Amino acid sequence: MEDSSEPEQSSWAHLPDVCLRHVFHWLDDRDRSQAALVCKKWRWVMYSPSLWRRRTIKFCGRPSRARTLELQSALWYVKKFGKYLEHLEIRLLNPYNTAFTQKFHMTMRGLLSHLGRYKCHLVSLSIKYLELDRLIWKNAVRAQFIKNLATFLKRMSKQLDYLNLKGARVTLEEGCELLNSLSCLTNVSFISEINIEDFFSFHLPLYSSTLFHRTMSKFHSLVILSFNYNCISDELLDILREHSAHSLCALNIKCHIHDPHGQVVWGMSWANLAKRAPKLNVNFFFERVMKHDHLARILLVEIPVRSISLRSCYFSDPDWTMKPTLTNLLPAYWRVLQKLTLELNNDHELLDDELLQLVLSCKRLLFLKVWAFLSVTFMERLLQNRAEGKCILTTIEVRIYTARRETSEEDQLLCDIYRKFKYLIDSELNYFVITCSMA
Repeated sequence: MEDSSEPEQSSWAHLPDVCLRHVFHWLDDRDRSQAALVCKKWRWVMYSPSLWRRRTIKFCGRPSRARTLELQSALWYVKKFGKYLEHLEIRLLNPYNTAFTQKFHMTMRGLLSHLGRYKCHLVSLSIKYLELDRLIWKNAVRAQFIKNLATFLKRMSKQLDYLNLKGARVTLEEGCELLNSLSCLTNVSFISEINIEDFFSFHLPLYSSTLFHRTMSKFHSLVILSFNYNCISDELLDILREHSAHSLCALNIKCHIHDPHGQVVWGMSWANLAKRAPKLNVNFFFERVMKHDHLARILLVEIPVRSISLRSCYFSDPDWTMKPTLTNLLPAYWRVLQKLTLELNNDHELLDDELLQLVLSCKRLLFLKVWAFLSVTFMERLLQNRAEGKCILTTIEVRIYTARRETSEEDQLLCDIYRKFKYLIDSELNYFVITCSMA
């Protein structure tokens, strides 16, 4: 007997558009193109704007076939779907010679030109770690690249909401030219988030630059600003208070040992800004700036500090000691500090008691990350206080340095401590603690 029933259609044919878009979201460009050949419906879904709003383009200094295909795919995307683009991230990976930076410049020129021509609706742009002060950038290529980028920022200035140029390493004049491009059409920029951390070259005392102050005065609705401490001055704080106090939520400030940080900033300037910007939180990231007198000049009590990160990396200096910072400076933020990160080579001093007392005094501290020379019993004391409700930590990340080559004894003690407080750790904490031999 012959089967006269119609062939059963695949269940994929009945998937709603929203489900298809979700599936297509996880496909790369090649697979999406292949899927578009299946039927008219799939082709129609592939042209949904939501699939093409975000794009990350990688430029790798070490050439490979995969990277070449990825770059070709990105250029194809810009020409075909650039009009839908809203969030663009450019990653420059391991640039190693002048030929590569020349190629990068030429490709970026074409990419930015296409995006400008198609009038894309870009609201977010990130181009990090350009390191334009390296010798692999010829002066002519560097100057032309900055000019092209400034032209593009000018075109996008009315719609761009987020700009990240972290690690560009430009001169004062070049940096201000790029930032001024965002306000070139109206003389005022309403962009809400800017990351200019390590944007300017090392050693520049931007806090004394009137050009920098004039540039920053054109931003009138900043919500998040990430930058280096060598930008901070009473003038800059007054500019932020005057133009962005109504919107300002976070200042992310990096202070590096190679950047100038000896300027005098008055506590009253911070207090006036904090009073006008009640939502403001300040996050400090210190790189090898460890001496107490340097930190005391920066960490003023009037600053609404939410988080502090102090990193000495692997450098050890007998001239600095952390105890005064832990006992005198940081407790001033006991009402506001929520996150503390310490990565120290404190082989010349033990800090168990001082660190524990600091944690107990900071009533809002939720996150603690410590890489330092500590005794294992510090963890038992910390967890005991947490169990008794004397602190409210929810995340504990600790790497206990030891001068011994063999850490089995310390590891066993940590296991015993974990078993003792297992009920607390498993139910209430993000917990990660290990030992690390520094022998």
